[in-house]
Amino acid sequence: MGGASPHAAPQGRLRIIFLGPPGAGKGTQAVQLAASLGIPCISTGEMLRDAIARQTPLGIKAEPIMAQGGLVPDDLLLAMIEERVRGKDCENGYILDGFPRTVPQAQALEGLVGSSLSDLVVFNMDVPRHELLRRLAGRQRHDDQGPAVLRRLSEYDERTVPLIDYFKSRTRFYTVNGYRDVEAVQQELRSLLDQR
Repeated sequence: MGGASPHAAPQGRLRIIFLGPPGAGKGTQAVQLAASLGIPCISTGEMLRDAIARQTPLGIKAEPIMAQGGLVPDDLLLAMIEERVRGKDCENGYILDGFPRTVPQAQALEGLVGSSLSDLVVFNMDVPRHELLRRLAGRQRHDDQGPAVLRRLSEYDERTVPLIDYFKSRTRFYTVNGYRDVEAVQQELRSLLDQR
């Protein structure tokens, strides 16, 4: 039957998504898990910052939006992700950190990864609100200060509850207690993957 569609996932290809509020430890866990699995961790935030630093066409479009604290339009994000996941280092899979964040983004991702999300693994990092606030207070990023923190958490609540429901019915979905030390969480993630 000719060559495989560029969107079709080869057998055994691991595609993992991390969900969770700001401060839940998604980035830390995603990077460690990617390293242990030998697949890339794709952070949309890092990709956007890199595109801006290099002044690529996407970076030039995204820079004024991000400077105002706005959300980069889905079509720009998807174009960037589509190009990235076609890279040779993604042949055995990849981890997405920071995308999707809304149901429309998840629906667009479905078109990108193929006809079904059923072979995706989604880890939802669950951390109590008081701990999120404590962790975020220790960061130095300008969007992790005072009212901005509460705004980001409230935006997360608004957008992500529907996203969690969306993924629960379509993917292998696991809620993971992120209110533990990094290694304990990492061990649980690996053990859930072993059950695939």
